[in-house]
Amino acid sequence: MAGSGTLGRVRVSGERSRRRSALLPALLGSLLLAACSAPISPEPEDDAAAETEAAAAGQEPTVVTLAFAGDIHFEAGLAGLPGDPDATLGRTAAALRDADVAVVNLEGALTRAGSPTDKELEDPGNRYWFRSPPSALGVLARSGVDAVSVANNHGADYGLDGLRDTIAIKEDPDTPVSVIGVGRDRAEAFAPYRTSVGDTDVSVIAADASLRESADPIWSVGEGGPGLASARFTPPKNLLTAVRAAVDRDDLVVVYLHWGDESEVCPTVGQQRLAGRLADAGVDVIVGSHTHEVMGSGMLGNAYVHYGLGNYAWYHGRRPDSGVLRLRVTGGEVADEDWLPARTPLYGGVAEPRTGDDRAAAARRQADRRGCADLEPAPGSIGGEPVGPAAEPEPSEEREPSGQPAPSPESPDPALPAYAAEVREIGPFVRSRMTASFDAARCPVTLDDLRYLKVRHVDFAGEVRTGELVVAASEAQGVVSVFRDLYRARWPIARMRLVDAYDGDDDASMAANNSSAYNCRAVAGTDSLSDHAYGRAIDLNPVQNPYVTPGGVLPPAGREYADVDRSAGAVADRGVVVDDDVVVRAFRRIGWEWGDGFADYQHFFVP
Repeated sequence: MAGSGTLGRVRVSGERSRRRSALLPALLGSLLLAACSAPISPEPEDDAAAETEAAAAGQEPTVVTLAFAGDIHFEAGLAGLPGDPDATLGRTAAALRDADVAVVNLEGALTRAGSPTDKELEDPGNRYWFRSPPSALGVLARSGVDAVSVANNHGADYGLDGLRDTIAIKEDPDTPVSVIGVGRDRAEAFAPYRTSVGDTDVSVIAADASLRESADPIWSVGEGGPGLASARFTPPKNLLTAVRAAVDRDDLVVVYLHWGDESEVCPTVGQQRLAGRLADAGVDVIVGSHTHEVMGSGMLGNAYVHYGLGNYAWYHGRRPDSGVLRLRVTGGEVADEDWLPARTPLYGGVAEPRTGDDRAAAARRQADRRGCADLEPAPGSIGGEPVGPAAEPEPSEEREPSGQPAPSPESPDPALPAYAAEVREIGPFVRSRMTASFDAARCPVTLDDLRYLKVRHVDFAGEVRTGELVVAASEAQGVVSVFRDLYRARWPIARMRLVDAYDGDDDASMAANNSSAYNCRAVAGTDSLSDHAYGRAIDLNPVQNPYVTPGGVLPPAGREYADVDRSAGAVADRGVVVDDDVVVRAFRRIGWEWGDGFADYQHFFVP
């Protein structure tokens, strides 16, 4: 493992150089954080001269191999692994062991003590508590892991006592894997794992940017600590401070984040903005997990980004896509991307390698998700371009909790998991998420007048998803029945998230092809409140069903759908609304109307 390497000589590489001239004191001060016991080589007096000397000697630039996997814990069927002195993370762990630096995310505190913390900000139906014994790090070490992040929505699950245990394990000189993303104070929580590979010094910083589940300060470390490294704030000042210090000091800077919306394969606007800030600050590699889905990857300027690595060792396989990401980096720049597809077993366990056509389809599926991630192809990525729908899985590949296969638009198989929906009052968790769409001082209805809905739908890949909406309480049951009709007809919906995922920006939500409902806003170009401000309107698939005005088409990506025939009986692309189709009939049944009369084809509303 690379963690046993020494901090070698300084390398200066033209514009990529980030070194201060007096580096030795900083390196000495970082030894406690790097967990490296080998001596530091003397600093050359003249970095440029050292580089010239190396070039003259015919030395090749150092190639650093990085490996990353997603979410890991040791619950249910995985609980026995830490007690097995020979246990590893299975066959895919070879890709971690072969890398110079390998990093994963451990969901949960490293402790046997403590009590489950109060997660009062989390949805009551979605509260989980995870922890692992210290021996879990032995499993990771035998699998080739160098650094493990605990900066996530489960890192403080067992309160202050559990957090203190995690920190004590981190500080134990015999700990076999470096633990990052937690500390006694802010500086320690954001301190990187540091190592060197040849003449390349590497920093890996971890932070949590997922939705906060508890108001307890340990979930977001303060100056006095202790706590987890958090990047939820805008801008994420503490993370950026740590990043800039690493960029000034080291040759290769990596940030591992816990971020995104669960079950989504496309990044949120918040993820994209955070990635942009980190890229602007000079980070070379940005990777993350949390959504339980494999997401898109590629280049954002000079920075490599992978938005979601999926589950790697998990107690169920309802979201089976997994894998190991390998990168080859030269001179601080990613030279090659390699995604090794794997599958989490249906009943849980460590991800197993995919093979044959299954492996090829999974690799192409991941490459295809670069499209909604808005990233450029990385060196070595499949074909250099996103791959089309042909790469989607066969119906038997993806399974819901019921064990039934998810539908495919090409498949005649009518089997679908039973339709499911929930209607809830707006509780503390949802209220904490609605900071952009709701303002009590200016909005015409109160939160008591609204309801939070979770409804099952089918996406354009034929996969079963769970979407969320906020609508008027009086309309909730009717809306649930509408989406039941759409689900049974397999009418596809790209995504369905609260508009707050896009900071309440309707243009951004439409551009992401997000179907949304409540948003306390005015009608575009006027001072009049929209139907959305009352929770009495829903916009469906805005790209396929744009708002066409004399001044243009919203969203701009909807231009190709602006002039399609929407008359009754017209044959249209999937996800396009036409008169008297299943969508229009379902909404008319509950007394809603369609906005075709004013060319707002996505818009359904209560007249």
